[in-house]
Order: sequence, then structure tokens, then C-alpha cells
Amino acid sequence: VFFFSADIISTVEFNHTGELLATGDKGGRVVIFQREQESKHQPHRRGEYNVYSTFQSHEPEFDYLKSLEIEEKINKIRWLPQQNAAYFLLSTNDKTVKLWKVSERDKRPEGYNLKDEDGRLRDPSMITTLRVTRTTLPAESCQQRRPREAVEQIQPESAHEGRSRLVAALDTRTDLWINLMAAALDIVDIKPVNMEELTEVITAAEFHPHHCNTFVYSSSKGTTRLCDMRTGRNGSELCLCIFEEPEDPSNRSFFSEIISSISDVKFSHSGRYIMTRDYLTVKVWDLNMENRPIETYQVHDYLRSKLCSLYENDCIFDKFECVWNGSDSVIMTGSYNNFFRMFDRNTKRDVTLEASRENSKPRAILKPRKVCVGGKRRKDEISVDSLDFSKKILHTAWHPSENIIAVAATNNLYIFQDKVN
Repeated sequence: VFFFSADIISTVEFNHTGELLATGDKGGRVVIFQREQESKHQPHRRGEYNVYSTFQSHEPEFDYLKSLEIEEKINKIRWLPQQNAAYFLLSTNDKTVKLWKVSERDKRPEGYNLKDEDGRLRDPSMITTLRVTRTTLPAESCQQRRPREAVEQIQPESAHEGRSRLVAALDTRTDLWINLMAAALDIVDIKPVNMEELTEVITAAEFHPHHCNTFVYSSSKGTTRLCDMRTGRNGSELCLCIFEEPEDPSNRSFFSEIISSISDVKFSHSGRYIMTRDYLTVKVWDLNMENRPIETYQVHDYLRSKLCSLYENDCIFDKFECVWNGSDSVIMTGSYNNFFRMFDRNTKRDVTLEASRENSKPRAILKPRKVCVGGKRRKDEISVDSLDFSKKILHTAWHPSENIIAVAATNNLYIFQDKVN
């Protein structure tokens, strides 16, 4: 199936109520979907999302001083808590974080009673009744732009829910905006004096859901650092503890450092745990125990024997995201062949599902999929050698309070929910 590279979805995010769902793509566009209101005549349509607004967030740029092209690709979208009738969201590419306001405005058609449905003027003598209409349309406006040095890419940003604080992770530093109107502060800086000595980059950062002074950031060396801004001004002074699992020397290989790089980090809604995603696993850590994870889930361990070919086609550098459900009891993350995985923390059960047009018809029930590693393959299984590595689920989102998930598969967005009777 042919599609343009600009249409590939690069981020997915529900707002705090779950009524809106935003996606960003490589073309710099933001598309917002709104959930259908409940209807007595069509109660099954309650879970459906339709396009609410579309706008161009970022444009391609060129930094002439550094001779560097800056893509328009949206790296991350974050919704801010709603304070009034308007919605606010943050979007970022490699250079600029933008604050957007999405509000509704009234459109009053002119000449509504003087023209017919085809736009032709009506005979005034034939007009016997007046029609009154009022249409509400969404309108977007950029409130603030926060450009940073284009020499480094802005990784996923995180906004604290209670206050106007924003933390953005760049390759070698983490920036903090105490107020979105003010300048940024460098609170973490791991950039060496000589860039040739650079051995580690920051991959993700996130605020604690309840404490605005606490945040975590992860690195390409497989470490996650919990920081408290009350303990110092920057760098190592902020670090409270380092979450890192010692590697078994017997499993050491050429790919060890690459597959241990953390691509995503998320606080649980309760704030008690953090979840990290590396290339092969998802790990859950207790904030009170940094020496080892309390839970480790194998996402696609059958790929361990394929690391050489995955390195050659650059798939080993893919950055998979991970999400919690609303009660922190289930974890979801993506894989290849348009597969995505769910892990139930209470029952220890897991399931592999597939997002594709063939098996995602409206109201259809997804069937679990299994990957056959070796031996005789069953009818409902797929061989690991048959996996399509060009089809991958990198970005997912979970409704904050209901079992509704959004899965981005290349240029397609799939929305699934619990079976409705």
C-alpha cells in the first residue's frame, strides 16, 4: 500500500478526560479527534472518535549558521489540564516547543435565507419562513513558541498537571520552564567539553504526577535517574537515586548497550512506580528500590537471535513507547508486524494483538496472535521469520479512565475498546 512519509503518525495522546485524542505526524500536522456524545438511538456510537480539528503545527526549517535541516516531524504532544472552555496542548519538533489553544467560535452564515442549497439567490417573494442557524467550529491559535538550539533534538516533553511547568529532554540536557512565558533553565547537563567524548544521551523525561519538584529522565546507557529540584541547582545535585539493573556478564554481546537503551519512561498514575521500555523488555520499578525492577516483561524475546539482521536494517534503533491503563494494572507496548502487547500485572497474563485493516473491521473482536520460534508451526501462529519489520507499533495511548486504546500503525490510527453488548 502506497503512502507518503509525511503521513506516518509519530505521536498519539489522549487528553485528561479522554474526550479528545490528538495525533502528530512526520508532516508537522496535528489532528484532533473528538468522542461521539451518547445517544439514546445509537448507544453503541459512544466510543467512536471523529475528526474535530486539523492544523499545521510545525514547518520544515533550515539553520544556516549550523547548516542543519530541521524536520517538521512532531516528536510529542502533551495536553494541559483544562481550565476553561478552551483546550491547550504542547507540540514539539526537534527545535521548537509550541503551546496551542484550541477553542470553539461561532460561525454565522450570511445570506442564509436568501440562497438555496446550491448557493443561488432565491426569489424574495417566495420566502415565507425564516431559518435560523448557528454553527460552532474549532479554531486553533499558537500562544507561545519556545525555540531551542537546533544542534540537539528535543525528545518527549512532560508538563506538570497542577502548575505551568514544562520539562523537555534534549540529547545532552534537560530543560525546565517554570513558567511557559519565561526562559528555560538547564537543570541537567551531561554534555562533555569535547563532543567526541560523548558516550551517553538523554532519551526521555517526565514529571511526577503529584509532586512538581520531582521528575525522572532516562538515558541510552539503560539508566533512569529520579531527581528532586529541591536538593540542588543542577546535575548530580538533583539526583536522588539511579535505577539500573546489573547485566549478566554471560549475556554480554556487541548489541548489549544498544538494546539496553531506554526509549520511554512513564510514572504510574499513583506515582509509586515507574515503567521503562528498552528494545526487548518492559520493566516496572518501585521508587523505593532502585537496585532491580520488581517486574520484567519480555515483549519480543524471540528477536534476540535476529539482532544482527535488525542491526543491519536499523530496526534495532527503533524507539517503542509504553503506557499504563487508568488503574496501573495493565501495561501496553508495541512490537513488529503491527503487533502490540498487553501485560496484566495482577494475573501475570499477557496477550499479543494485531492492528491491521484485515482484522480490524468495526465491532470485530481481536483474536490473540502467537509467534512460533521453532519447531512445527500451528495454523493460528506466525513464524518469526515471516514477521514484517516495516510494520511496527511505536506509539500507543490508553484512555485515562476507560478501556479504550489508540494504536498508531505507520499512517493508520486504530482505536479499540472493550466489547460492547
